[in-house]
Amino acid sequence: MSNKTYGYRRIRMNLNRYNDETYSINYIYRLMKSYGIKSIIRRKKPGYIKSTPDYIAENILDRNFSASKPNEIWLSDVTEFKATNGRKLYLCAIMDLFDNSVVAYTLSTTANNEQLYKTFKKALKLNPNATPLFHSDRGYQYTSIQFKKMLEEEGMIQSMSRVGKCIDNGPIENLWGIIKTEMFYINKFNNTIEIEKAVNDYIEFYNNMRLQSKLKSQTPMEYRNLAI
Repeated sequence: MSNKTYGYRRIRMNLNRYNDETYSINYIYRLMKSYGIKSIIRRKKPGYIKSTPDYIAENILDRNFSASKPNEIWLSDVTEFKATNGRKLYLCAIMDLFDNSVVAYTLSTTANNEQLYKTFKKALKLNPNATPLFHSDRGYQYTSIQFKKMLEEEGMIQSMSRVGKCIDNGPIENLWGIIKTEMFYINKFNNTIEIEKAVNDYIEFYNNMRLQSKLKSQTPMEYRNLAI
């Protein structure tokens, strides 16, 4: 499932998890280098689309990318995938900063406010008592008055990145990079139906099988379940 995207750090985590011996990072790095094995290099293409916001929240998160418990801080963003036939598919997701898990997501051939609302409602259904700090960029979906009211009704405080500062929403930007590097860029997708299936499969893999060093070599859902 990793499609040759694992680097020496992630390979070490998997080897140490499923073997009796414990391997060092340097040993795995040297071994992979000697055999010419390496992961696919990520190439980021940051960008910013100007829009006229209805509402702007302060950057309360202020790059403090840490949470002490589940549902303390949610991050959200929208990214796009383009098939070879020119059609686009948009992924809207909400990430929990505590365990890097994808709390909820939706896929749509049209990027609009309704997609965000649907994603938000899915997250609430799965976490009915959650009142996290909700952080996003200043995309038009997040700056709408209606979404502001939805957050207020759930007792959530809204936080927004500064203009053109992708790093202010860094963890979910990193998630997009992981998905596109490990799934999208290395495959050919003829249409949005193929992309949709691949995204669904990858998020299932990401949440339940992909080990993360930040999470003590556990998957997001393993780490989350231990804290609940």
